[in-house]
Parts: sequence; C-alpha cells; structure tokens
Amino acid sequence: MKKILVACEESQAITKEFRALGYEAFSCDLLPSSGGHPEWHIQGDVFKIINDGWDLMIAHPPCTFLSASGSGWLYHPDDKNLPTQAKRPHPKYPNRIQDRDEAVEFVKKIYESDIPYIAIENPIGMLSSQWRKPDQIVQPWMFGDEANKSTCFWLKGLPLLMPTDVVGKGEFFEWVDGKSGKLKRQPMWYYKALSEAKTPAERRTLRSKTFQGMAKAIAYQWSQVLK
Repeated sequence: MKKILVACEESQAITKEFRALGYEAFSCDLLPSSGGHPEWHIQGDVFKIINDGWDLMIAHPPCTFLSASGSGWLYHPDDKNLPTQAKRPHPKYPNRIQDRDEAVEFVKKIYESDIPYIAIENPIGMLSSQWRKPDQIVQPWMFGDEANKSTCFWLKGLPLLMPTDVVGKGEFFEWVDGKSGKLKRQPMWYYKALSEAKTPAERRTLRSKTFQGMAKAIAYQWSQVLK
C-alpha cells in the first residue's frame, strides 16, 4: 500500500481524495485534527516522521513569513528609499527577516528529504526570490471552482497539474481605499473568510483551504506516478 503524507491538517480535502482512490493518506500538523478523521491525522513535528517510508508528500508550509503581503513588515517604513543592505529592521517586528529566512530553510529541508515525490504549495511570495521560482501557478477556477486564488507549486518528481474544468473566476468584493482613494478588490471567498472568521486561527484556516476540484485533481493526477 502506497503511503501519502499531507503536511498540513487544514488540507483534509486532499487526504480524503487520496483515500478514496485506495491510498493510505495521512495529514500531519502541530495542531489537532479538525476534519472529522483523527485516525488519519498525525499531530506533531513533521520532521519526526518524514523518514517513515512515505511515497509522496504534499506540503503546505505556513505562509505567515513567506507571503508577499508580509514583505512590508521586513524593514523600517522610513527606509523604503534606501538600498536593501542599508535598511533597518521593522520596529514592530525586529525579527521578521530571521523568521523569513528560517521559513525558507524549513521549506528547503522538506524538499531535500528522501521522499521521492514532493509538492510544496504556497501563495505567491518570498520563496520565488529567496529560493527559486515555482514550477507552476494554478487557480481553483481551472478545476471547476469559481474562485480566484493563485496557488504555487514547487515539484520534485511530479508532473504539472493539468486543468480539468475551466470555469469563471468567481465574484469579487470591491471598495475604495480610504488612504489612497484607489479602487481595490478581493476574491469574494477571501473577503468572507476575513470578515466572518471569529479568530485569527479561523481566518488562517479559511484562507488556506484547498478547493475541492483542485484536491481531486491533485489526488488523481499525482497518484499516477505511484502505479
């Protein structure tokens, strides 16, 4: 029986799709299971189990210090016109650069593990500049879900995901920024996640969810390399 590891408990949709195809698919996270199947969840440090004979791994490393939106917290706001090497750390987040570098090293360590097939998922962000460009960028609307969410994949031994059902990009929430006066917009699903969640943890979970169509494509297409 081939073993699949999904390193992020929030992506239960992926593990369920793999199990539906007959694979042993487990999630792993520091957080407890919230997907209704604790028997398929390993709570703890992923590096304590990463060498336990997995055939394929799909990793969703935390994007707090890797996303493009976090780049504004790296340096002192008064130093924006200075060369990078002359900029001071941000006064509110003096350790942000170190946090970013450690997050990048975490990703590299996962990628360099002995698992033969690996996909690392993250939004557009700092991995492109601090590590390498992603192998592909996909959207939920390429797999049947009318939603816009740029999803990057860094692949090891796996083929590019092929679109299965191209649909519309979904609704957007638009507003005029009070400071700049510019029209801004967010995907409606993302806006609802920010406005309806009660805690920061809930917002992170909703923002990082894997849409069902993409989960199905991941399980079916990438399981082909295991046959």
